[in-house]
Amino acid sequence: MTTMIDEQGLMEVLAGVPDPEIPVISVVDLGIVRGIEADEDGVRVIITPTYSGCPATVAIEQSVREALDANGYRDVGIENRLSPPWSTDWISEEGHAKLKAYGIAPPTRDETAECPNCGSRDTKEISRFGSTPCKAQWQCKSCLEPFDRFKCH
Repeated sequence: MTTMIDEQGLMEVLAGVPDPEIPVISVVDLGIVRGIEADEDGVRVIITPTYSGCPATVAIEQSVREALDANGYRDVGIENRLSPPWSTDWISEEGHAKLKAYGIAPPTRDETAECPNCGSRDTKEISRFGSTPCKAQWQCKSCLEPFDRFKCH
């Protein structure tokens, strides 16, 4: 017998859990929450870190657990699933907009990035290493401002 699931209620709770490194975006909009599963063993929230060595993985799991507990979902489990690996394709459109408004260029498959400050595409990568391991450091050639860009993967 499969356990009943309140997927909409769970997703509303999870949509309020911010990413610990980028607090303007939720773990749902970032695509870290892959879904909710239910079977005879119970209900589980499936999460995937942005990469397997992400230092925020424990903090994300703790934040999800606290949000679930605070909203009456103490019996819901959390499962980290690394396969398939997280992809920037999982970031929602709203997540892309929130990243840009926060000053981080959202990931694209283009070789250039749009400057989140002035909108110019005359930009260049200055370092593969940004403020966190999932971002690279870029600079706008028009306004000269440096900015982070999410790495595509």
